[in-house]
Formats: sequence, C-alpha cells, structure tokens
Amino acid sequence: MKGLLAGVLALLAAFASARTGTATVDEQAPTFTLPDVHGKQLSLADYKGKFVVLEWVNFGCPFVRKHYDSGNMQGLQKDYTGKGVVWLSICSSARGQQGYFEGKSLEEKVESENYHGTAYLTDPEGKVGRMYQARTTPHMFVINPEGVLLYAGGIDNIASTNKDDLTRATNYVREVLDAVLDGKPAPVKQSRPYGCSVKYASN
Repeated sequence: MKGLLAGVLALLAAFASARTGTATVDEQAPTFTLPDVHGKQLSLADYKGKFVVLEWVNFGCPFVRKHYDSGNMQGLQKDYTGKGVVWLSICSSARGQQGYFEGKSLEEKVESENYHGTAYLTDPEGKVGRMYQARTTPHMFVINPEGVLLYAGGIDNIASTNKDDLTRATNYVREVLDAVLDGKPAPVKQSRPYGCSVKYASN
C-alpha cells in the first residue's frame, strides 16, 4: 500500500511539473523549440534517445569568458559530443542586452569562439530560460535519453572569474556525464549555479 501511495504521489508531482512547464530534477525535462544561428528551428524532442547538455551562455559575461578564453567549455563540448552527447548552448539575453547577437554577427561571434557544441540557440524572449529557471551564465543542465533531467546547477564548484581556478575545481558536468555514460547514477544532481544574471527581457 505504501508503495502504491508513493507511486501515485510521484505521478502527481510529475503531472504538476509538466503542467507548470518548469524543469525539475528527476522529472521529465520540458521540451522546447528554438532557432539556431542559421534560423533553423531545433527541438529538444529531436534528440530523444541521447544524453543532452543545456548550457546557458552570454559571451559578454566574465564568468563565461573564463570558461571560453581558457578553452575549458569548448574542451567539454568537443569531448562529449565526440561520445554522442548533444550539447545545446542557449542565449536568453534580450534584444539590446549584453550577450545578444543576431544575423551575420551572431554567426561570426559563435565561429570566433571556436564553438564545438551541437548547436547555439537563441531565446531572446526568455521563455525557455524561465522554463528551466536558468539564473546565471553559465547554468548547466544534463538530460538523459529518456528525457529526464539528471542535473541542474553550476559547471563547477569554484565561483570565480579566475582561469587559474579551473585546475583545482570539481567539474560537476564532467563528473555527471562520465558517470551516466558509464551506466552509473549521477554523483551530484543539483548545485548552486554561479555567474552573471541572465539578461532577460523585462516583460
């Protein structure tokens, strides 16, 4: 009886999360569709059956700059896309705000950053960012092949803009991906994200 009650409560929680459309660890990640740098519409649902990383990004943010100028973020992108992981970078900066680019300037910017993810997506209205409760850049999420959110939080455990800290930081994204790709449970499910605030539209 207790097991049945627990199952019913879990189903109700999942239903509530789906109805509100917000991302919750250990539940189905909300699906979305956003344009890439070329204007092509891509959906999270397109990648069902694969592990997916979501990376909130703003190239003007000094915390993001730490990870890109050092090559740390591109290294992660290259390592894990090479293992079949889908890596989607999302910019929720509103038009006119730091980190917002469009058209040819967006294509050139992403190329200049030596980007190695699967796709860079734009979310200027902030709908997807708010759906995932993305608070900082970077803010990282890992989703499993069944569409369940496994991890939400910081890229690592040292909240600084200093590139020298990377060598002594615990990289949560790497730890989670290494574990789940090896068929093991995620060693950490949530952590406190750090970085610049996401530059959402005010409305």
